[in-house]
Amino acid sequence: MAQDINIKNKRAAFDYELIDKYIAGIQLYGTEIKSIRGGHASLVDTFCFFNKGELWVKGMRVSEYFYGTFNNHIPDRERKLLLQKKELVKLERKVKENGLTIVPLRLFINDRGLAKLEIYLARGKREYDKRETLKEKDSKRDLDRVKKHY
Repeated sequence: MAQDINIKNKRAAFDYELIDKYIAGIQLYGTEIKSIRGGHASLVDTFCFFNKGELWVKGMRVSEYFYGTFNNHIPDRERKLLLQKKELVKLERKVKENGLTIVPLRLFINDRGLAKLEIYLARGKREYDKRETLKEKDSKRDLDRVKKHY
């Protein structure tokens, strides 16, 4: 039953060093899940933050549902993420003390038809780390090109 919805934040892996992975549920309204199942969501410039012990995602755009009437949702609203209490406490402690951040990387629909957000505890990369990542990517591409011809 799992659909092929796999919306990625490609920039996050380039800008951040990804440390720990978590899968979080998202608290959505009726027309939001319909729009996500249609593939009309974006994770560009999204980030997570804590407010009163709860984890929220900001900047996630879920376009309005085409067939929604006056009951349509607000596309750019902040959405609550659902994690277990011990995971929330652990994440909040790490974010406060180490200068780490929480970055959403992928939005998908699981086997039960629920929208899930793959989030990572991450540390920002420096400019020279980004250049090194680009060099590695270029060299890997060159090696793959050479292997393809032989």
